[in-house]
Amino acid sequence: MARKKITRDAAAVVTGAGSGIGRAFALELARRGSRVVCADINLAAAKETVKLIEELGSSGTAVRCDVTKIDEVEALAAKAEAWFKGPATVVINNAGVGAGGKPVGVTSMEDWNWVLGVNLWGVIHGCHVFAPKLRAAGRGGIINVGSTASFAAAPMMGPYNVSKAAVLALSETMAAELQGSGVHITALCPTFVKTGIVNAGVKDGRIDAGTSGFAEKVMRWTGVEADGVAKQTLDALDRNQLYVLPQLEARAIWRMKRLAPGLYARGAGVLNRFMTAKA
Repeated sequence: MARKKITRDAAAVVTGAGSGIGRAFALELARRGSRVVCADINLAAAKETVKLIEELGSSGTAVRCDVTKIDEVEALAAKAEAWFKGPATVVINNAGVGAGGKPVGVTSMEDWNWVLGVNLWGVIHGCHVFAPKLRAAGRGGIINVGSTASFAAAPMMGPYNVSKAAVLALSETMAAELQGSGVHITALCPTFVKTGIVNAGVKDGRIDAGTSGFAEKVMRWTGVEADGVAKQTLDALDRNQLYVLPQLEARAIWRMKRLAPGLYARGAGVLNRFMTAKA
């Protein structure tokens, strides 16, 4: 008899579930009959996601959580376990922020700390707290939401690139450590997904106007809907597939970077000089 897919009827925890990809993951899990703990630093947004889950006929609960703080992630795990009446079986470390538009050396240390705090330490905290529980259960999975930025290394995006590269390395490390344990690890590395991360970065003053304008244009041209990305990634977790690169351009960059890394870096530099001069 085939083993039941781990994303079906799961006890799932999703960080950054109040909007964007996180909300898409929460709703797709609900469609699969899963109960979902929707964690977000914005509790009102998390509650909105729970309402949408309930409209789908499933159940969810909202928890405010700042993933940069290990004690809050530990409290999230405890609240989830109490609500599920047992351990979580699927964990999605999705909470993330964006910053960009300045070179290394000009980007403020405040921006470095902010981006790494959410994008990297948030994922580390989630893995540190939940991975031992999943290993003990011998079943389940973790999705870490990275980005094509983890290997594309586009200029003027230092903090974001570094945070996502580290998330990919963490995911690869855990996939090796958990091999044979029954716990699946998947790293999602998309290019542009139609979410509000760029607008949020502009509002916070972390992404400059020029960079945001370019990003919004590219998102309109090449961005995919978050719902499809969530479905594809959850299916990949069921298959124990480590890498998910949902778009053609993500896969093209992946291959180009590995076939000709020096040429790729020079090409990225030329493109950056052209874009800077044009601006």
